Amino acid sequence: MDPLDHQNKDNALRQPGAILLISCYELGHQPHGITLPMGFLERAGYLPDGMDISVEEFDLEKITRARFIGISVPMHTALRLGVQVAERIREVHPECHICFYGLYASLNADYLLQHVADSVIGGEYESPLVALIESLERGDSAQIEGVGRQGRTADPFLKRLAFTVPSRSRLPGLEKYARLEYGSNRSLAGYVEASRGCLHQCLHCPIVPVYEGRFFVVPEEIVLEDIRRLVRSGATHITFGDPDFLNGPGHSLSIVRSMHDEFPQLTFDFTAKVEHILKHRSLFPELGKLGCVFMVSAVESLSDTVLGHLEKGHTRADVSSAVAIVREAGIAFRPSLVSFTPWTTLDDYIDLFEFVEAEGLIDSVDPVQYTIRLLIPPGSALLSLPAIQPFLGSLDQTAFTYRWNHSDPRMDVLHQAVAASVEEAASTDEEPMVTFYRLRTFACAARGDRQSDSVPSTPRPERNCPPRLTEPWFCCAEPTKSQLVALQIRSHGSV
Repeated sequence: MDPLDHQNKDNALRQPGAILLISCYELGHQPHGITLPMGFLERAGYLPDGMDISVEEFDLEKITRARFIGISVPMHTALRLGVQVAERIREVHPECHICFYGLYASLNADYLLQHVADSVIGGEYESPLVALIESLERGDSAQIEGVGRQGRTADPFLKRLAFTVPSRSRLPGLEKYARLEYGSNRSLAGYVEASRGCLHQCLHCPIVPVYEGRFFVVPEEIVLEDIRRLVRSGATHITFGDPDFLNGPGHSLSIVRSMHDEFPQLTFDFTAKVEHILKHRSLFPELGKLGCVFMVSAVESLSDTVLGHLEKGHTRADVSSAVAIVREAGIAFRPSLVSFTPWTTLDDYIDLFEFVEAEGLIDSVDPVQYTIRLLIPPGSALLSLPAIQPFLGSLDQTAFTYRWNHSDPRMDVLHQAVAASVEEAASTDEEPMVTFYRLRTFACAARGDRQSDSVPSTPRPERNCPPRLTEPWFCCAEPTKSQLVALQIRSHGSV
C-alpha cells in the first residue's frame, strides 16, 4: 500500500513543505522542472518547497518534513543523479511518497517503479501531478490519467494544460546559476519555455517516444510575465529552452517582439534545427535586431551517413549554409553534437575538427560536445532501426541506456580518452582552443598520423569569444565522476 494512502484526513499535504520538489540538474539554469509545477501546486492551494541539489546542499530537514517528494528528470544526467537522491531519501525517510516526473521518467517507468518510485508521470506532467497529490490527500487509489503507479502503467499525458506562471520563490537566486558570458562581461541569465515537445521525429531524440511529433505552446502572456519576473530578479539575458524555438515561428516571434518592446536591452538565445534555419532564414535578421546573441542547433554530425541514420533532416552542406545564415544576422552559431555513433568513422571524427577550425567555430563549440556518445534509452525510436542492430547490446538498466560497441575498437578507446580529458579541462576552466587542439591530437594519433597537431605557439591577439552560457556540460552527456561524487558528499555529509 502507498505510504500516504489513508493518512491525510488532517490535510497534512496542505502544510508548508509537506510537498517537496527536487531538481538534480537542468543545464545550469534555475530548474523549470520545479518552478512550473510549483506554480500549478500553489494555484491548487498547496505550499510546496523546492530543492536544487545542483547548487544546494541535501537538506535533511526538508526531506524528513515532506510527505510527498517529486523528483524532476527532464534529461539523462538528471535521471542518473535523481535515482541516487531517491535511494538516499528511502534511507532517511522511507514512509514518504516518491514521484519521478519528466521526459526520462516515462522512458524508464518500469525500472523506477520497481526500484525507487511510488509513481511516475511523463509528458505534460503538471496537471497529473496535482491530481495525484489531490488523490493522495483524499486517501483514494483511483487510476489517474498519465500517472503510473506500482502495478499500473500509464501513457505520457499529452493534453493541453491551463498554464500558470512559474513560481521561483523557493529556489536559490539567479546568481547561483550559469551566466551569459559576452566579451569580458558576465551577466545574470533567466530561463523560460515558449513551447514543449517537438514536431519532428529525429530517431535518437528522447522527446520522440514521449511526444510522438506533438508540441504544445505556452500562452504568450504567461511567458512574458515570467520574463518580467526574471528581469525584476536581475536577469539581463533570457534562454528560451524550447526543444525547437521555431516549431511555432509565429508564436515565438510574437513573444520576442513584445519582450524587446518592453525590455529593449534584454538579450536572448534559443535552440532550432538546421532544417528550420534554412526554412525560416528570412526571420534571422529580425531575431538578431531583437536581441538574439547566439543560438544552438543540433548539428549532431557532419557525416551524411550518420545524419541519414538519425533522420535529422539536413546534410553536411546544409550545416555550412545554416552557419552562414545565422552569422549574417549577427548571431553566434553554437552547434550541439553526437560525436560518437556506431556509424561515425575515425576519419569522420577528425573531419569534425577540421570543419570547426575552418568555419572559425573553435570558441563556439563547448568541448563536451566532442565527447557525446549516442544514448539509446528504453523506448528509443532507434531500437526499430535495422542499421543499429549489428552494434546493439543489452539494456544497462541502471545506466538507463542500451549498450553498443563500435566496429572499430579505436573509436571506443578514443571516446574514453577524450571524455576524461574534457572532464579535467572543465574542472580547470581551460580555454576551449587548448582543449580543441589536444582532442584533435588524440584523434590524429589514433589514426596514426605523424604530423604535430598541437596548439599554435603564437597566442591569438585580443581574443574575443562569442557569447555563451557558462555551464560547461550538456543534457545528453553522461554524468561526470565529479558530479556523482559531489552528490554523494552533499547527501551524506548533511546527516
